[in-house]
Amino acid sequence: MRNISILGCGWLGKPLAVSFLEDGFSVKGSTTSEDKIDGLEQLNIEAHLMNISENEEFDLFLASDILIVAITSKDIDGFENLISQINNSSIQKVIFISSTSVYGRHNRVMTEEDETLETPLTEIESLFLQSDFFETTIIRFAGLFGGDRHPSNWFKGGRKIPQPKGFVNMIHREDCIEIIHEIIHQNVWNQIFNACADHHPTRREFYTLAKLSKGFEVPAFENNENYEWKIISSKKIQETLNYEFIHNDLLAI
Repeated sequence: MRNISILGCGWLGKPLAVSFLEDGFSVKGSTTSEDKIDGLEQLNIEAHLMNISENEEFDLFLASDILIVAITSKDIDGFENLISQINNSSIQKVIFISSTSVYGRHNRVMTEEDETLETPLTEIESLFLQSDFFETTIIRFAGLFGGDRHPSNWFKGGRKIPQPKGFVNMIHREDCIEIIHEIIHQNVWNQIFNACADHHPTRREFYTLAKLSKGFEVPAFENNENYEWKIISSKKIQETLNYEFIHNDLLAI
């Protein structure tokens, strides 16, 4: 189990691929942009140009033990085609990167046991979990930040930030990468996990500090008397993997 294919070498997938190479894995990586092929190959990633929305054969890319799906596509037909090809490949394990956006705002703490919204994303999750040819673990990441993705750059152009009394659910890219490594290292499959820092400051606290930390003015907020919120619980993944978040104090970051 030392061969990994990463579908989507973007903001998360590219540094994830590098981290596995550093651990001695053989890594294939995909991109939909021909311009990015050379950059991936320079990092010693076996680069593949592929788009699941096109009717292609992915045999070479799927010649691995583990597949990590790190693309944002919601193309259900494309995923059905991909899964049919995974079923006939050497892939034994799949990690599907999902999102905590599958949970509605019900003004309470949300766990993996809670009902999800009916969305293309939850339908795609089910497609992976239903296959009898490989084992899948779903990771529902909260809001992603880290690297060049800094919250100070969000809500630009005088946009008012909604729900200032609501709570922030976020996770740093370094924690995303480490959690994926731990799932593979500890051989934890057929699971659904939420992954989100334990710290949940209000949106007013978080975005004010984020803007000020980069020299921006104090942001404007909507005046919401009634507000909707959710707090994502990561208790399950912390207990199952014995995991401690690297970046758990969002205001310190």
